Amino acid sequence: MANEQIRFDDGAAYERYMGKWSQLAGEAFLDWLAPEPGWRWLDVGCGNGAFTEMLVERCAPASVSGIDPSEGQLAYARARPASRVAQFHQGDAMALPFPDDAFDAAVMPLVIFFVPDPGRGVAEMARVVCPGGSVSAYAWDMAGGGFPYEALHAEMRAMGVAVPVPPSPGASRIDAMRDLWTGAGLEAVETHEITVQRAFADFDDYWATILGGPSVGRALAAMASDDLALLKARMRERLPAEATGRITYSARANAVKGQVPER
Repeated sequence: MANEQIRFDDGAAYERYMGKWSQLAGEAFLDWLAPEPGWRWLDVGCGNGAFTEMLVERCAPASVSGIDPSEGQLAYARARPASRVAQFHQGDAMALPFPDDAFDAAVMPLVIFFVPDPGRGVAEMARVVCPGGSVSAYAWDMAGGGFPYEALHAEMRAMGVAVPVPPSPGASRIDAMRDLWTGAGLEAVETHEITVQRAFADFDDYWATILGGPSVGRALAAMASDDLALLKARMRERLPAEATGRITYSARANAVKGQVPER
């Protein structure tokens, strides 16, 4: 199961599990990116449209296109208010179905470790962005323990439960991202570390969220009831609650941006 492909087909479940984390990291990322209004945007690996909606709401875009392999996720994205501006397409990050120089900016939010050939994905973003345009990404620091549910994954592994692993977990290291961007011929490459915090109302809120988590839900559902109870107890100890019962903890992402050279 450790090598099982991770699929996100349920937009609503993903929204609860990762949508809030995505929003927190996305806001910090856009603050750092500081994009200009009027850009033509491409959101690569748009999923259920959480970040796409932020582009529509915050960046005054001329247009926004989102692309993702999952029709289930795209159906959720198309139901968002952002769909009044954004268009969503099914497709592959390594073979973008767009002509050269079609966008002013391409962004890959929380996606690069899911791309089997990250270098090819970055090269495709650079291809479809016009000279002088922006190519950027942010992704959880998987190798450095920055993933929001790393504590859960660590406890599962300690119990001998296989945790699905994305195909390119090392691609989100900050040095790896810099190398991918410079390797694609992008200029003025900069990197940035993002730390965000999320609060859950109480442990039950956290537990219900991870039980519906698209990447671990099936593994948890397959566990024997006694083992699942033990995992729940371990996580309750690992995530100490405040006096109100609220649980707050942080996650860390790495970000990178660069420009397509003038030709």
